[in-house]
Parts: sequence; structure tokens; C-alpha cells
Amino acid sequence: MTAEALSIGDVAERTGLSVHALRFYEREGLLVGPVQRTAGGRRRYTASDVDWLLICVKLRESGMPLADLKRFAELVRRGPGNEAERLRLLDDHRQRVEAQIEALEDCRSLIAWKVGVYAEHLARGSAGGLWDPTG
Repeated sequence: MTAEALSIGDVAERTGLSVHALRFYEREGLLVGPVQRTAGGRRRYTASDVDWLLICVKLRESGMPLADLKRFAELVRRGPGNEAERLRLLDDHRQRVEAQIEALEDCRSLIAWKVGVYAEHLARGSAGGLWDPTG
């Protein structure tokens, strides 16, 4: 086996995707090229396949809908000439991620404030002034 020919197990290990997920990605048309097969029918991936899958993993982890990921893969497979559409798709996703980050930062600020309130009360040895649904 050459350094370029990777088994499905190798790719699962490198990408963090399960073997089942890799088969799903292939079935759903999320790869940019066809997965090569050995004479015995075993999948053989390339380093480029792994690079693409690592991008897919990050896009999915960041909440990109499967339909958008499929569309992105389809555009990449088509080759040059659709870069503006690819950019639009990625920029829309970036904006959604930035909105999520902003919302999480707001949540973090509230939680940090509340942690401070509780820490202050505990340091004084008094729970007075904290919410008490039994009182």
C-alpha cells in the first residue's frame, strides 16, 4: 500500500469520523471525488480525501446544515466557475457562526456574573439575597 492509499479505518482515525459516517458521507455525495476501490472492492482514500473530510468535519461541527455541505461539495466537484456561489454559501455560514458566538458570549457573561454573586455570598458565609424558591 502506498502512502496515498488509505483504508477506511485509516481515514476514520485521521478524521475522527466513524466508518459508518464515512460510508454515509460517500452515499450522500459529500466527497468531492469518487472513492477508489481495490480489486477486492475495499475503499482506498487519498490524502486529498482526508483534507476534504477534515474541512467537512469542521463545517458540520460549526453547525453547517447537511444540505449546505452537500451543495458546497457539489460546487467544488463542478470545478472552476462557481466560486462566487461557494463564497456566498461559506459567508452565510460564517455569519451564522458569528451570531452563535455572540449569543454564547452573552451567555458566558451572565454565567460569570452569577458565579461571582454566588462566590461573594459564600465567601461572606451568607446565602441571603440569593433566590430561594422555598422562601
